[in-house]
Amino acid sequence: MLIAQFSDLHIKPEGRLAYGKVDTTDYLQRAIAHLKSLPQQPDVLVMTGDLVDAGSVEEYERLSGLLDSVNIPWLMVPGNHDDRGNMRAVFDQHPWIEPDGFWQFAADHPAWPVRIVGLDTVKEGESGGLLCEQRLRWLDDTLNEHPAQPTLVIMHHPPFVTGIGHMDEIGLENAEALADILREHPQVELVTCGHLHRCIRTQIGSRAVMTAPSTAHTVQLDISAQAPAMFRMEPPGYLLHWWNGLNLVTHQVHAVESDGPYPFFDDNGTLMI
Repeated sequence: MLIAQFSDLHIKPEGRLAYGKVDTTDYLQRAIAHLKSLPQQPDVLVMTGDLVDAGSVEEYERLSGLLDSVNIPWLMVPGNHDDRGNMRAVFDQHPWIEPDGFWQFAADHPAWPVRIVGLDTVKEGESGGLLCEQRLRWLDDTLNEHPAQPTLVIMHHPPFVTGIGHMDEIGLENAEALADILREHPQVELVTCGHLHRCIRTQIGSRAVMTAPSTAHTVQLDISAQAPAMFRMEPPGYLLHWWNGLNLVTHQVHAVESDGPYPFFDDNGTLMI
């Protein structure tokens, strides 16, 4: 099974640039085209929050039109730039989602060996995230339903300190309680998040956890408690999570055009690796 992950799309209304600089729609179109060019097509695309920039119906409608060109199923969770109500108004056909409350789901598809659990970390009106008692209980109950099935948990706010000060200030509350739950559920192969616009990996509760790059701009790499809120136009990207029958293997992909591929042979046909 192959799972693609887009994150932090930040789609704006037509004609608007994110932070006056970033054409996030163009970058998403490039990421979709890159995804469709892969020699192996993913079984599903997951999107880990900040789908749009201001949570408006107009932005979600624009995102919906862009996703029409994706020829595989897709799933999404909200980020701090999103609005659950407006998401429901536009994406009312999203599978496994309840009609109100938190935007959470357990994707139990009979053709997928990996179960995908979407967890809502949004704290209404704030940039930082929260896992309240209700959401933590829901996650524990959901994981208890299929204790032997390999599981991928997707969420927006990462449950760990990254070292990038201005982002850690808007991190996730109750991450320790999440670690306690994960420790009791060894079927969780990976917790994968957004929010940081960078690929970062660590462990919590004895489980692997990581963040995905953005399909657009990148948070400045500055591992300092005083790191200012800055971004760069590094190559955008996404993640591919490959279930090989034993575990999940993650590849970071740069969603840009590049030369190649070229064979690893010299002019005499000798393998040079």
